[in-house]
Amino acid sequence: MTHIRIGSAPDSWGVWFPEDPLQVPWTRFLDEVAASGYEWIELGPYGYLPTDPALLGDELSRRGLRVSAGTVFTGLHHGPGVWDATWAHVAEVAALAQAAGAQHLVVIPSFWRDDKTGEVKEADTLDAGQWRELTTQTERLGREVRERFGLRIVVHPHADTHIDTEENVARFLDATDPGLVALCLDTGHYAYCGGDSVRLIETYGERIGYLHLKQVDPAVLAEVRAEQLPFGPAVARGVMCEPPNGVPALGPVLDAARRLDTGPAGLFAIVEQDMYPCPPDRPLPIARRTRAFLRSCGA
Repeated sequence: MTHIRIGSAPDSWGVWFPEDPLQVPWTRFLDEVAASGYEWIELGPYGYLPTDPALLGDELSRRGLRVSAGTVFTGLHHGPGVWDATWAHVAEVAALAQAAGAQHLVVIPSFWRDDKTGEVKEADTLDAGQWRELTTQTERLGREVRERFGLRIVVHPHADTHIDTEENVARFLDATDPGLVALCLDTGHYAYCGGDSVRLIETYGERIGYLHLKQVDPAVLAEVRAEQLPFGPAVARGVMCEPPNGVPALGPVLDAARRLDTGPAGLFAIVEQDMYPCPPDRPLPIARRTRAFLRSCGA
C-alpha cells in the first residue's frame, strides 16, 4: 500500500498571487497551516513566501513544516519561442523548491481565458501543431528540471486550460514520455471538467506522480456551466467546496491511490480548496475540519 503524505497549500488560504491586499500575510498562513495539523506545504505563487532560502528554511523549521513542491505556469504549446522566458520563471522557482528540500515541481498550463476578467486570450482548443509543441516542450522541461535541479515535474490539468477534460488529459499522457512527465491529478479540477479521478488513477496509475485534493459543489458547477463562467468568478461563487460536501468522494480516490506502486517515497496529496478571495478568518476552521476528515479516511 502506498504511503500518502498529506499537506496543504497557500491556495487553501485564498492565496493566488505573490502580493494582493485580499490575501492573508505569509506569516499568518504558515502559523495557521501548522496549527491545522499539516506538516507539508507547497510554496504557492513565487514571491508569496520568502524567496531567500535561509529565511524560508528558518520560518518553516520553527513551525515543523516541510515543502513538497513549487508551482509554475507555462504556455509551452506556443513552441520554442517562449522557452527562454519560461525557463527563467521555472529556474527561479525550481531553485527555491530544491533549496527547501522539495522533490516536485507542479506545472500548470497557461489559461486560454483570463481567470479574473474572463477575457478570451486564445482558442480553447489546440491544433495538431500546438499539441506537438506542448508535448515535446513539456518533455524538454521535464528533462531540464530533472538534470539541473533534481526535481520531477508533475503536470496539473486545470480548468480553462488546454489540458482539462478526460480526452485531453489522455491525449497528453499518451503523447509524453513517462520517464520525463508525470501527472498532478487535481480531483476538483478534473471533476470540474467532467473527469472521473478514480478511473484516471486506475487507468493511468503509473503516470500519477502527485495529488491535489479538492471537491466541487455540483449545484454551483451546474450554474457555472450554464452561464459559461470563467474559473475565477466560478471560484468566487463557491464552486470549490469544503470536503466532504462535494464531488468526487475523496475516500475512494485515496483508496485507489494507495493501491499504486510508488515505492518508499509514497505519494503527496495536497489539499487545495480554491477560495480566492475569502475573508481572512475563514480558512483556518475549514483547514482543521478538512484535516480531521482526511484522518477519518485513513490519511
